[in-house]
Amino acid sequence: MKTSLRILHAGALRMPITQCAKLLKNTYPGLNIILEGHGSRACAKQVAHGKKVDVLALADPMLFEELLVPKYVDKYYIFANDQIVLAYNKLSGESGAINADNWYHILLKDNITFGRSDDNLDPCGYRTLMVWQLAEKYYQSPKLFQKLDKKCSKEFIYPKSYDLASDVLVGKLDYAFSYLCVANQFGLKYVSLPEKINLSNPAQAKNYRQASVSLQGKKSGERVSITGAPIEFAVALPKNAENKEVAEAFLELILSKKGQHLLEKCGLIPY
Repeated sequence: MKTSLRILHAGALRMPITQCAKLLKNTYPGLNIILEGHGSRACAKQVAHGKKVDVLALADPMLFEELLVPKYVDKYYIFANDQIVLAYNKLSGESGAINADNWYHILLKDNITFGRSDDNLDPCGYRTLMVWQLAEKYYQSPKLFQKLDKKCSKEFIYPKSYDLASDVLVGKLDYAFSYLCVANQFGLKYVSLPEKINLSNPAQAKNYRQASVSLQGKKSGERVSITGAPIEFAVALPKNAENKEVAEAFLELILSKKGQHLLEKCGLIPY
């Protein structure tokens, strides 16, 4: 019987996880690797509801603390960090003029569309809302958060950041708030936002804590408050993993120098 390894991962991690899985096949040539990607919050809730996977890779380590440890996961490993950027392509409206000083003015123009991922499914979504909060203070632009939130209506809110980037690539959206690694994976252009708002720098952690977002909790009707923090990615082996030996080999690989090199090539900053 062919051995299978089931990996449930954040959509943003599709390319690095795929590349690490391919490398693992050098050691386990007959291995059947099954990859499934969603927003990280959706992934975590699936495991909490009993979904059996061998490896779980999420775009926010705090999801392990909030939803999974210690009942479903013993421990997790932080393996990389990233930042929020504003991704676009060369055909996006105002693409020749947009920069780190004027991006919010351009996004609010009537002829420009932009999107984000769903804050209740994907950390990139709630991190985008945090970026908007921090931007309002940084640029001293009253009600900027409210204006961006109002214009980014439901039709421009996607299940995960990977879907957003895909629509920017084909021209369905002008701009998308995305991880840098996702923009790089799609070959998109991007505006680098100031460190004080892009959630990239641990030295700015105190500043990031000024932002917070209220999300759906574990139970229906329950709310949980998430505070701004530097972006980090984490991986774990759930307690119900059925192929622990190969799962541990995958974990060792992604944390190794070879794995870190692959992560870097995919646009992440490995730890």
